[in-house]
Order: sequence, then C-alpha cells, then structure tokens
Amino acid sequence: MPTDQTRTVDRNSPDDPEDLLPEKSVFDLDEYLAMHAAVGHRTRYEILYRLVHNGEMSPKELEKALDIDDSTLHYHLNELVDVGLVEKRQRTERGQDGLYTYYRATVFGEVTLTDGVDELIRGEQTFEAMYDSSTK
Repeated sequence: MPTDQTRTVDRNSPDDPEDLLPEKSVFDLDEYLAMHAAVGHRTRYEILYRLVHNGEMSPKELEKALDIDDSTLHYHLNELVDVGLVEKRQRTERGQDGLYTYYRATVFGEVTLTDGVDELIRGEQTFEAMYDSSTK
C-alpha cells in the first residue's frame, strides 16, 4: 500500500501526550478526548454540524431538522454541553412571556467539527489516492 511521503509526522513531539497541552490549558487531555468521543456519535455529530453551519438554534428547530424526539435531542444536547462543545443560552423574546432556550457551538465545538471529522470527510479523495493499491 503506497503512502504519501508529503505528509509528515512531527518527530519532535513530546513522548507524553499530556505535554502537548499549554501550561495553563483550559482543558486536560481527558476532556479533549471526551470532546472527540462526543462527536463520534452520529446524532451528536449532526447536532454540532447544524449549530456550526446554521448558528444558534432552538430545540424545536433542531428537532425538526434532525427528525428526532424531544427526549433524545435533549439527552444528546446535554452530552455536548457537558463536554464543552455546545453552550445553552436562555433569553426572553420581545413581546413574549418566559425564557426561550437556544443552543450554539462553542469555539471548541467549531474547531472539533471543522478541523476534525469534517476535515476527514473532505479529505477522503486525497486519502483514497494515497492508499489506492491499484496505482503504482
């Protein structure tokens, strides 16, 4: 299987992955790994995808876009909020009573999505060419 020699691994990386973190890191390594694990579930990936690409959305808008029930949506939203990929905001609407809840991607959610899973998906053609055993 041929490999693309233009992609290089940084041989100067630290031996311990914890050492990649800045001295005053916002998150520890386990928290970063939890972020990546969270988007490994299709429903959570789709929620985050919509929030990154559409901006702030209400639960009703997300339910309609994803065609899922309220309890399933809220379970997955809570998972995304718990790991720091999504934030929950409540606000009042003009002329309306009560608080309305909206969700939006955090900067960590946006980076995890766009520089993570989305980048892998976009790179599929490149990866296919890199590992195509039929070419010599």
